Amino acid sequence: MNQHIITDKLLTPAAAYQIASGGCKLKLSPAARKAVAACRAYLDKKASASSEPIYGVTTGFGSLCNVSVDKARLGVLQKNLVMSHACGTGPKAPAEVVRLMLLLKIQSLSYGHSGVQVATLERLINFFNEDILPVVYTQGSLGASGDLAPLAHLSLPLLGLGEVEYKGKTMPAAHALKKFGWQPIELQSKEGLALLNGTQFMSAYGACCVAQARKLSRAADMIGALSLDAFDGRIEPFYKQVHAVRAHKGQVETAEIFRELLAGSALIKRKKQHVQDPYSFRCIPQVHGASKDTINYAENVICTEINSATDNPTIFPQEDMVISAGNFHGQPIALVMDFLALAVAELGNISERRTYKLISGARGLPSFLAAGAGLNSGFMIPQYTAASIVSRSKTLCMPASADSIPSSQGQEDHVSMGANAAVKLYEIIQNTRRVLAIELFNAAQALDFRRPAKTSPALEKLFKEYRRIVPFIENDEVMYTHIENSVKFLETL
Repeated sequence: MNQHIITDKLLTPAAAYQIASGGCKLKLSPAARKAVAACRAYLDKKASASSEPIYGVTTGFGSLCNVSVDKARLGVLQKNLVMSHACGTGPKAPAEVVRLMLLLKIQSLSYGHSGVQVATLERLINFFNEDILPVVYTQGSLGASGDLAPLAHLSLPLLGLGEVEYKGKTMPAAHALKKFGWQPIELQSKEGLALLNGTQFMSAYGACCVAQARKLSRAADMIGALSLDAFDGRIEPFYKQVHAVRAHKGQVETAEIFRELLAGSALIKRKKQHVQDPYSFRCIPQVHGASKDTINYAENVICTEINSATDNPTIFPQEDMVISAGNFHGQPIALVMDFLALAVAELGNISERRTYKLISGARGLPSFLAAGAGLNSGFMIPQYTAASIVSRSKTLCMPASADSIPSSQGQEDHVSMGANAAVKLYEIIQNTRRVLAIELFNAAQALDFRRPAKTSPALEKLFKEYRRIVPFIENDEVMYTHIENSVKFLETL
């Protein structure tokens, strides 16, 4: 079993995604353990010695920041915070996202600027290692005081409250604690706030979506190249000279990838009857490349976020400072997730247009890629499905970060809506995967009509692997199963 040590070393989104999905076990490093313990000890001393109120430690929250709380009830204050903020609703967050939330919350708390007990952090690690996943709902966060509602649901099981998913079953968290012989955590001052303030709901979606967007980008290039060859497209728009004079990094990279994918193709080399291709083929370097550049930018922002302390107040024991500020505000990642949503949606948008061209009856391909058009509808309706999905993604591209609704009696008067951006982005990721799967379904069918001519060795290999699970369609048959198998195939690329 792989083990990942929680340290202050840089954690990339790709590494986080791999750790959360690869059966890895977490362990707190001695340095992190020491930093967490020292911060907790400092906070206890500070709270008992200070005559001045400390926000969230000896006071209420939000607009109740001016209400002081008796020191004997500071633990009750924190438990009440977790319970009262668990107001999530809607669909449950996917398991892969919840695992990432646990990992990223552990990472953020491990820096020793949050004031949690080592025991609290260790319990979160226990949940991750035993794959006990708190039930978290997708609706309820404004993305500004952190992801309050989702993180409250993530934290409830620490107290023996709420529900968890364990081995495919939903159960009360108290049952899971009992199964492992664990007592509920008794929260100390500031701990509830440390658990609930933060961007780990948004960041988990962000890390997950960046990793999946990168896979979709690679798949889009492979499938686009197969479609180009099956459509009898031209290679000249991918020549190096073209992109040297407009040298956007992603554009240059995409053109190079296509030249490599199409190397050795008999189809791409044959004499063409047409002077140029439609934009959905000719402008692949520019469109796919822009998406690549956006993915890279988003990855850099998400990387900074997941290596940050994002709760409030922030504690600096060595400087003897407890500062109430705004590191929980999700604006940096809200904006970038809206940007990434556009980039991923565009991969689907241009893909659907290539599918449309493949079924259009042009360049010697039969109408709707049907062996006997008329009696057979062939691939008429898969394109309808792709068009419907693309339209759905377009409606989801309205930037969530453009909105802000004041809350907490106006104390929290500007919010990021980053959680909504995150959930929308996740849906667009799934949508684009399905659209690309439909393009592959069509491209493979079109290539079969070009036989005995062959495409490149790289694309013939892709075609051969795909044909193991999705056949050539001779006559009309039930198609949705082939689309679903195409989606599953894409997940393996």
